[in-house]
Amino acid sequence: MSQTYETLKTRQEGAVLFAEIHAPPMNLIGPALILDLVSLIAELDRADPIKVVVFSSGDPDFFISHVDVTKIREYREAAARLTGEASIAMLFRRLSQTKAVTIAMIEGRVRGAGSEFMLACDMTFAARETAIFCQNEPAFGLVPGGGAIQHLTRLLGRARALEVLLSADDYDADLAERYNWINRALPAAELRPFVAKLAQRIAGFPASGYAAVKDRVNAIALAPVEEFRRDSDLFGNGVKQPEAQQRIKAAVAKGFQTREAELELGRLLGDLSA
Repeated sequence: MSQTYETLKTRQEGAVLFAEIHAPPMNLIGPALILDLVSLIAELDRADPIKVVVFSSGDPDFFISHVDVTKIREYREAAARLTGEASIAMLFRRLSQTKAVTIAMIEGRVRGAGSEFMLACDMTFAARETAIFCQNEPAFGLVPGGGAIQHLTRLLGRARALEVLLSADDYDADLAERYNWINRALPAAELRPFVAKLAQRIAGFPASGYAAVKDRVNAIALAPVEEFRRDSDLFGNGVKQPEAQQRIKAAVAKGFQTREAELELGRLLGDLSA
């Protein structure tokens, strides 16, 4: 691929593209990362040689933290460059529908819209020792707006989806695997070789076969576009409300969106309720 990116470091091995996220200081979802995803998804729709994409992070502590709450309007507008709608839910849904097979390889924390990006990928594998998952929006009185409700309810079932969403707490890789949030939790030393081997195996098969399988699975498991749009609108409207703004300000005062505090974000969010 000839495309260059601001927040993604890419390398191609045969028909597999490895895309490593580098969006310092802690891989927040902001306009730069969204614009790179817009470009990448558009490229995947054009570039037949790329059969599989493996997403990883260059930051050992964070895969994708969550959205940058200071740039919500900007990143939503960036998403519209591909979908025509100011919504990362629509962008992530397009990722689910791209011709390439997408794999998220998780080391470190993935929360909020980071989890929603991961859920939009076709498969997820995580390091048992370091991966942490959280859907933190309800701690601010918000509905997750990037597809989490649609994906988690289908994957986890009603009761576990409600537990994950309403607790806004951190879950380790073993529990995420048990809950069906991810495909597998693997020892960190085995994760990258396992994912690379799987990606190359899939890339070695005819594209027509996996494209048809992915299309049929999406027809069964991927929620209708109207449901993603509804959740996106609920988030977009809710984040403007006084209660949400007050809780965001309280979280920022406690260190929200700083590396030190976000290493233990589950505890910080619990303290907001006190």
